[in-house]
Amino acid sequence: MNTDSIILHADPTDPADFDVADAAIERGQRARLIRKTRIDLGLSQTQFANRFRVPVGTLRDWEQARATAPDFAIAYVRVISQHPDIVAKIVA
Repeated sequence: MNTDSIILHADPTDPADFDVADAAIERGQRARLIRKTRIDLGLSQTQFANRFRVPVGTLRDWEQARATAPDFAIAYVRVISQHPDIVAKIVA
């Protein structure tokens, strides 16, 4: 039986979101930021991965919190969220 307390409940407007236990809060917050950025841009995982040169399997792992996105990836996603067209042009 899992005894971790839930400290971050799933976003009810995001069907892919999930509750996050205290032991996984940072990984969950990072996953949520990445997924929200992609969804806000209106891109599928494959489209986002291709446009911004991220391996789609890695993106899926980060979004589903199977792996923790490293600091550089979070910084990259934050830049993408502010300037998606500029970043896409630079990495093209």
